[in-house]
Amino acid sequence: MSLIRGTGLRKTFGDFVAVDGIDIEVAAGESFGFLGPNGAGKTSTMRMIGATSPVSGGELRVFGMDPATHASAIKARLGVVPQTDALDEELRVRENLLVYGRYFGLSREQVRARTGPLLEFAQLTEKTDAVVESLSGGMKRRLTIARALINEPSLLLLDEPTTGLDPQARHVLWDRLFRLKRDGVTLVLTTHYMDEAEQLCDRLVVMDRGRIVAEGSPRSLIAQHASREVLELRFDAADHAERVADVAGIAERVEVLADRLLLYVHDGDGALETVAARGVHPLSALVRRASLEDVFLRLTGRSLVE
Repeated sequence: MSLIRGTGLRKTFGDFVAVDGIDIEVAAGESFGFLGPNGAGKTSTMRMIGATSPVSGGELRVFGMDPATHASAIKARLGVVPQTDALDEELRVRENLLVYGRYFGLSREQVRARTGPLLEFAQLTEKTDAVVESLSGGMKRRLTIARALINEPSLLLLDEPTTGLDPQARHVLWDRLFRLKRDGVTLVLTTHYMDEAEQLCDRLVVMDRGRIVAEGSPRSLIAQHASREVLELRFDAADHAERVADVAGIAERVEVLADRLLLYVHDGDGALETVAARGVHPLSALVRRASLEDVFLRLTGRSLVE
């Protein structure tokens, strides 16, 4: 069953096109990601799915319903984790869940019954009576997720869920999301972290300037748009473009960066042996597996877009 289906989906703000005719489909139980640079249209798409921003064009169905006519019914079945936590920082942790649960028409008894298990899930049991303002960034993020689960949603929307968190907090949060997926909650998230997309997403789309430029599982995207391995070579050169001729014909593709050459190859160690056999001696060499970041940068470019 498709929980989300969008066809020719568009979102415009005056003359600016934020989302430019994309097709998306998300199945029940799937962990689906929107990957892209800032301004790619990820958040605009999520807001349309969450029935908080009207569709400008195309067709969108969430739980089989049209957000334009059934927004309340859709929101009742959603959990939403926005980019910013927007918690009531003057209230205690448990009070945040109580207030949010009441928005969904839950009784105080229902909220109390759900608060304990949710705070345990979020590893916040010891902070039940703490004022939210005193929590760390990672704790606040976990509380935001716990709050989004108070209505027991079947679909959870997460917009940049780990932005600003330290590595330890990110991994704790990933573990919580793995547990939700295991329990049957469908996850839809936006991110610009490559490792996060590889860790969390069964399938994803890469967006750039409002359009989808690639779609598939992380592994299939790497196989389609990158080589098996990457050989990184650093030379004592003011301009590494001057050394491209030294490695001509060795790689499927060579990318010139300010401080190194990237050789996209099937066998990194074999390519390095070929480089040495030519009498070429870089300052340093690194062989690594191709990653989703290689795919991302090839599809969206390395230039900063504001």
